[in-house]
Amino acid sequence: MDKTWLDADEQRVWRGFLRMNSSIYEELERDLRDRDGLTLTEYGILAHLSEMPDRRMRMRDLADTVIVSKSRLSHQIARLERDGHVRREACADDRRGLWAVLTETGAEALREAAPGHAARVRSLVFDRLTPEQVDGLREIVRALGGIPDTTPDGIPGR
Repeated sequence: MDKTWLDADEQRVWRGFLRMNSSIYEELERDLRDRDGLTLTEYGILAHLSEMPDRRMRMRDLADTVIVSKSRLSHQIARLERDGHVRREACADDRRGLWAVLTETGAEALREAAPGHAARVRSLVFDRLTPEQVDGLREIVRALGGIPDTTPDGIPGR
């Protein structure tokens, strides 16, 4: 079998995956923006910062975590900083490095947005799947590198 091209079934699955991913992303983006005035990336930034010790992360690590370029992260952080949700602090041990720090205003914005966001994620994904399908999805996502071996606090992933 020629592995240069995807066969018809692989092509159908791949295109379906792309359509599904785009549709879910666009719906979550629209919902957060309309309800809470946040983009999905901004929500991700606030969520990741909230899970870290002292609610802070190095900017370069945060860019990797929320899967955006450093320039896009800088733009998003500037908007969040303007709205009082985060602040930037210089790194004492690296004069070129910066910390992104979640403020209390940002933590409150996250607390307000989280229930609606979780409900929308649940309605778009988990409510449509059986427990067995969720287990299968977990294994697929893990196999494709989307689930880390540990959570941010060091607890082994499920």
